[in-house]
This record gives sequence, structure tokens and C-alpha cells, in this order.
Amino acid sequence: MAVNLHGRGPQSHRLLRETRPEDFIWFEHPEIGESIGAPRWLETEHEVRRWCRLLSQSGVPADPGELDIEPPPGEPPEAAREATLVHPGAASGARRWPAERFAEVALHERRQGRRVVVTGGPGEVELAERIVSRAGLGPESMLAGRTDLADLARAVGAAGRVLCGDTGVAHLATALGTPSVVLFGPTSPELWGPPVERASHRVLWAGASGDPHGAQPFAGLLDLGCEEVIDALETLAGSFNAHGTRIAAGAVGSTLAIEASKREQ
Repeated sequence: MAVNLHGRGPQSHRLLRETRPEDFIWFEHPEIGESIGAPRWLETEHEVRRWCRLLSQSGVPADPGELDIEPPPGEPPEAAREATLVHPGAASGARRWPAERFAEVALHERRQGRRVVVTGGPGEVELAERIVSRAGLGPESMLAGRTDLADLARAVGAAGRVLCGDTGVAHLATALGTPSVVLFGPTSPELWGPPVERASHRVLWAGASGDPHGAQPFAGLLDLGCEEVIDALETLAGSFNAHGTRIAAGAVGSTLAIEASKREQ
């Protein structure tokens, strides 16, 4: 059995076909005869529902509501406990909010008496260092380049809340039940954002779509200002993450709802 989780083909279908499996789980593509009759690809379908539907229509039970995971065994970085975890990186520049804006928000969090940590991969250390320095954070706040994937998941699970762009850490926050503010640029959160029934997340999006692989920050992402992000974070204050950790700062409403910030173009 070969399963194609890359997309609808045809390139990935052809590569998979070369492995000569007995059967496939994949989406239908008109150029791949063996795929005719497979589940159809729907362009506007949320990614969670898309892949669960592929499985369920192929005879494999899959519930799109079952997204929860537990953090990996082991202790999280101590500085991450109940902290505001800031993850500024993304795979492409188009989805990367400016470092100086992350720093301004991190400084606000510090001034509110909240612990802040900054995470990132080995290639994002310089980016994270700029934010730590500009926000006046201590060396204990610098986690970028010091965590493997398991450590990062533990940190996200232990954090009070997460601030990040449209990247893998946002999905970790959803799966681990950590409230988050997610900044979307060229891709609609209706496709990649936290499912709307996941009420402990805020999505900010200017309402425009574009090339998610661009080298420069997408114009719509730059439309999101620091005040909007700070306001969104404030609505999370006083809530609890899935592991019973209270988010530092004064309590506001306990019921959280995903929201999109759409502006007139």
C-alpha cells in the first residue's frame, strides 16, 4: 500500500507508482489512469478535512476532530513554562512577519510581566537573536538553535501561549492545545488555519492571497500591525492551555474564538 500525502499529482503520483505497490491511497488525477475513481481533490477544502476525507473514502477511518496529541516524554525547557512562546521563522520570506515587529510585541509581553521565549531552528538563530536583543530579553529566553523537534514540541506544550506565523509551530499549538495567535500572509487560514471549532486560537489575516513561496514578506502580512497582534494576545490572557497551565496576566473572557482581521484593499 502506497499513500500519497504530497498532493494530487501528477508528479508525485508517478514517483509513487514507480515503487510498484499493490494498492494506492491518493487523489484522482486525470493524467494518472490508475487514480481514476479515487477521491476527488477539492481546491477550497481545509487541509485537515482534505486528508481525513482521503483516508475515510479509501476505507480508513479518520476523524478530522481528533487532532490532539500529548507532548513527547521528558521535561520541557524550564524557561518555556507558562511563557509566551514567540516563533518568528517560516519556510519562506512571504510568510515571515518582520523581526522588529516580533521584538516590539515581545517587549510588550515582557513589560506586562510575562516570561517570553524565542524559538527557531538552526538557520533562524540570528533572527531570534535580533528579537531577543531588541526586546531586552535575557539569555534564558533564547531557545532558537537549542532545541530538537521533540524539545520544541515540549516547549510549545508547556507554554502559556504561542505567537507565530503560518508555519509548523502553529499546527503544534493546535494539536497540543496551547492558545495561539497566528499571523497569516499569502495563504488563507480557511485552508491552513486552526479549525474553527478550536476556540483557543486567534487568526489575523488581511484577507488577500498570493505566492506563499515568495522571498519577501507578503504585502498583506505587512498590513498586520503590532497593536492588532498585542490586542489578540490580550484576549488570550487568563485562559488555560490544554495541560492546565494558566496564561500569565489579568484574566479576560474565558471563551475564545478564532477571528480573521480582514481589511479593505
